[in-house]
Amino acid sequence: MPDPKARTGPGTAVLAQPDITAAPPAQHLPVTVTDHQGTKVTVTDAGRILAFDMAGTLAATVFGLGLGDHVVGRDVSTGFPAARKLPLVTRNGHQLNAEAILALRPSVVLTDTTLGPWDAVLQLRDSGIPVVVLDSRRSMDNVGALVHDTAAALGVPEAGQRLADRLTGEITAKRTEITRLAPSDPARKLRTVFLYLRGQAGVYYLFGRGSGADSLITALGAVDVASEAGVEGMRPVNPEALVKARPEVILVMTKGLESVGGPEGLLQVPGVAQTPAGLHRRFVDMADSQILGFGPQTPGVLDALARALYAPGAAG
Repeated sequence: MPDPKARTGPGTAVLAQPDITAAPPAQHLPVTVTDHQGTKVTVTDAGRILAFDMAGTLAATVFGLGLGDHVVGRDVSTGFPAARKLPLVTRNGHQLNAEAILALRPSVVLTDTTLGPWDAVLQLRDSGIPVVVLDSRRSMDNVGALVHDTAAALGVPEAGQRLADRLTGEITAKRTEITRLAPSDPARKLRTVFLYLRGQAGVYYLFGRGSGADSLITALGAVDVASEAGVEGMRPVNPEALVKARPEVILVMTKGLESVGGPEGLLQVPGVAQTPAGLHRRFVDMADSQILGFGPQTPGVLDALARALYAPGAAG
């Protein structure tokens, strides 16, 4: 296996199976659950589901549970083929549109605290719609828990157990495969950073410890240099700190990369050109709706990114 540090040039990680489909499960309603905020919510009807969050995880999970035919709208981060034609309930990026949501007459809403304005969520609850607020944390270690919580709220616990078990097994197997690709010597591991880019607004963020990107990078057998530098959550890019962190690979969302003008434009982001990643144009992009989704596509995301890091050009 060639030294992954010797590779140069940009690359794109592509899911081998980009869609999410599953057989319809048996439902057991009504159900009463206590959501992540400690609110007791009773769901009597899951015939018209809305599930939205910053990462697109919740809608993906609903589809993974086999309830995709019951979903009546989507957020901008839900971009897999089976959901693409659903009407948007977000505007100006990730801003909730309460009027658009109410017009779809959802019988249940699943969300977290990553989208706003929060008044829009409260308006839905005040209108009598059951609103279940789930955990907003996205990480490799709570994929199964989020599946269980989503399934419980929709009255499909058996489907939730099956999906959680399958994902846990596939993620474990994929991580084992990656250990055979990634260098075991800490000094040879790829020093990697995730950058969130919105060039039109001049927004450049490092994602560090607790952002989800840290657990993804670790699962890829790489070193998360933002966490190593003590970055917590999301922090605006400090050019000097970025250079000092010496990333050899920069992970980005595809639309983020496009927003700065592609790989050449990324080199204009302060600090990037002075890093080893910038010197060697070692940028890896992946679809915005996939890379930090931490839902049913997680095993495929790991596979696609591992190939982009360690075996570019290999068949999926």
